[in-house]
Amino acid sequence: METVILAVVIAVVVIGALGGLIVGTRRRKPLPPPPPKTPDITAPPAEPHVGDEAETPRDEPRRTIEEVDLPGGAAPVAVEEPPAAEPALEEAPEIEIPEPTAGRLVRLRARLSRSQNALGKGLLTLLSREHLDDDTWEEIEDTLLTADVGVQPTQELVEGLRERVKVLGTRTPEELRGLLREELLKLVGTDVDRTVRTEPDDRRPGIVMVVGVNGTGKTTTTGKLARVLVADGRTVVLGAADTFRAAAADQLQTWGERVGAHTVRGPEAGDPASVAFDAVKEGKEMGVDVVLIDTAGRLHTKTGLMDELGKVKRVVEKHAPLDEVLLVLDATTGQNGLVQARVFAEVVDITGIVLTKLDGTAKGGIVVAVQRELGVPVKLVGLGEGADDLAPFEPEAFVDALIGE
Repeated sequence: METVILAVVIAVVVIGALGGLIVGTRRRKPLPPPPPKTPDITAPPAEPHVGDEAETPRDEPRRTIEEVDLPGGAAPVAVEEPPAAEPALEEAPEIEIPEPTAGRLVRLRARLSRSQNALGKGLLTLLSREHLDDDTWEEIEDTLLTADVGVQPTQELVEGLRERVKVLGTRTPEELRGLLREELLKLVGTDVDRTVRTEPDDRRPGIVMVVGVNGTGKTTTTGKLARVLVADGRTVVLGAADTFRAAAADQLQTWGERVGAHTVRGPEAGDPASVAFDAVKEGKEMGVDVVLIDTAGRLHTKTGLMDELGKVKRVVEKHAPLDEVLLVLDATTGQNGLVQARVFAEVVDITGIVLTKLDGTAKGGIVVAVQRELGVPVKLVGLGEGADDLAPFEPEAFVDALIGE
């Protein structure tokens, strides 16, 4: 009996122990965290956390890292801010050094001779005939007239040639070439001052006005003339008095920037005389050598516009007299260019002629004709579209191009 009771007690103890073990194991399972409590608005402020300054109110400025002594005496590390980006500057155009003008026409002679050679070769061929009868001399006259030499100059040349050929008798090719060269030089003129006057003795700057009909390359010629002057060591101010053509001032300013010349311009459709006046004024203040004034391309049929060109001249001369008035003519227009020349000469006193596109025509005789018409010399010739294709006119180089090598 006691044995049975003991067994029951042991069983109860064992079962209880096992039950407690199971219960303990279940109690060790972690419980989910409680939901966060909503802070009480009326609760006192929390205690400062690690790193907070307990004695410094939060609304006061915090100390910077440079003001705090780091442990171990280490020096504070300055944080470098990247440099502020500078605004991009527009690059100034590179100043060009124009080609020297001395002998420029000689260097361009091959280009000139390609267009003018027909005149010289035609004359030499006719003069080389064994018998120079009246028909041959008429052909020589026709050749000269076709080249736009003009009636009066042609008659003078033919008479001179006939006289010298009669005296010469036998004619070798070399003798004929020399004879023709001498007679052509007489027509073109070798004793005329062809320098562009830009250096008056009593003042600075020299003042040059450029005139001409639309389409002759007047603004381009003004820009190229600036290069000629800069190449000869002069300083230049450009006056963009062609205010009626929208692109004229921009075009002239671009030419000026390439050689470091200052450009004076006014509002589009503004008063050209005012721009010309300001250009001379600024040229004086800057102490430059030359002021070049580009005027609007006046159609010779428009009397009002021609009168305005006269006004530009009068306004400029309130500063000082004009040293040069250059008339730009398109050599390819031939005799039509003479009509334009006459009208311009009536409005302003032309002192020199610039013949453009001379390499684009076989009518080089216009050089002779226009000089006879106006009584003023050709001073510059354009022989291409390049920036340095404007050359001082040299009669010997021109005639050599006419008759070829």
